[in-house]
Amino acid sequence: MGKWVFFVLGCVVAVTAFAQDAQLEGAKKKIQANDFAGAKTDLTKAIDANPRNKVALNLRGQARLGLEDFYGAIGDFNFALEQDSTFAEAWNNRGEAKIALGDDESAINDFTKAIKFNAKMVLAYTNRGLAKYNIEDLQGAYQDFSKALDLGPADADKYFNRGVVKAELGEYISAIDDYTKAIELDKTDAGLYNYRGVAYYNTGNLDLAVADYDQAIKLDPKDALKYENRALAKNAKENFKGALEDFNKAIELDANQAETYNLRGVAKFNLEDHDGAIADYTKAIALDETNPTYYDNRALSKTEKEDYAGAVEDYSSSIELYPSDPETYYQRGLVKLSMNNKYDACLDFKKAEELGSTEVKAVIKKNCK
Repeated sequence: MGKWVFFVLGCVVAVTAFAQDAQLEGAKKKIQANDFAGAKTDLTKAIDANPRNKVALNLRGQARLGLEDFYGAIGDFNFALEQDSTFAEAWNNRGEAKIALGDDESAINDFTKAIKFNAKMVLAYTNRGLAKYNIEDLQGAYQDFSKALDLGPADADKYFNRGVVKAELGEYISAIDDYTKAIELDKTDAGLYNYRGVAYYNTGNLDLAVADYDQAIKLDPKDALKYENRALAKNAKENFKGALEDFNKAIELDANQAETYNLRGVAKFNLEDHDGAIADYTKAIALDETNPTYYDNRALSKTEKEDYAGAVEDYSSSIELYPSDPETYYQRGLVKLSMNNKYDACLDFKKAEELGSTEVKAVIKKNCK
């Protein structure tokens, strides 16, 4: 009789374990389906039944990550790690929560622990690379993204991540190689074409840059930045009308970016539409009155219209914001010369020379005794 009782109890334990496994698998599927609240509810029941279940704790932490309850997630990962300090997945997941909270340094430590306990955990290398990128450790990020690619499998995101770092390191040609490999793996991602276009632009390959921006816009016609990028490439090709059309579209999609108005103003200046340029610079200043470049640019257009007093006023505003730029003093001095105010002009020229301008020397020699 005793043997049969033992057998029945064993069956009960086996059935209970099977039920818990099924519950955890169901929660995993809900997490994959982004039903984070449902997964959290199921996992809380599993944890209530077995508070030391490290897998359930780790999964509930993932559900909380999805719900943006980052501190709650860290609490669950902490408990999971108390049960098993070698639990690589929990170290990685806790690192992800810390990145979300902006604690990149501590996140790096967690990803390093994850890698210590699972040296082939690709996601931990990728995440550590992202955290290093956030703290501007570009070389470290490059190494981690490369390791993630070495471990494989290759995918567009891995090549994209490394391409971004290469571009920020100024290695544009190598970045183009990575972006191209990413595009070969995913031809539907507009962002990949846009980033490769930026890299082509920075290498002076303007036709290839425009071609990539064309494809990026075809895939995503509602992103103002892509039109602005194409406009910059067209502007560099001296296709000012084409640039103006793209800046118009960028502003149509997003009318609150000061820099876009400033850049459109430059295109209008190049087309000798100084009234239109002044209107755009004025709009840029209304959106951001702290950028001295906008005042400098408006002053140039006012000078072209022979509004010298207005130009001097704008250069003075620029100098108030950034008093150590010799070019602004030099340009204001030239305008004052046009107003026959040689005394004040020479004061500006001499200030420009003090700040390091070399081109002003000839003007001082000719006009300032």
